[in-house]
Amino acid sequence: MKRFLTVVVVAASLSACITSPPVQEMSDARQAIAAAEAADAERFAPESLEAARRYLIEAERYLQQEAYGSARINAVRARNRALAALRATSSGTQER
Repeated sequence: MKRFLTVVVVAASLSACITSPPVQEMSDARQAIAAAEAADAERFAPESLEAARRYLIEAERYLQQEAYGSARINAVRARNRALAALRATSSGTQER
């Protein structure tokens, strides 16, 4: 009986982690986009910045639908694209 309860508690804990809203990932994406915008990424990396914005919009849409896994994936993608745009601004090279 004790083993069964342990399994149930572990399973419940794992499912709570998987289905929880991606609050940190959404915040990270917004901050990365804001940093890229502040660094003039619109000039140096417009495609990456626009992709980051699109991924964030998708993440927000999934968040509203409570599809947290998809929201998390798109938030991470948004952050990664925004960071790529930020790197392009620091190197001073424009995207092609």
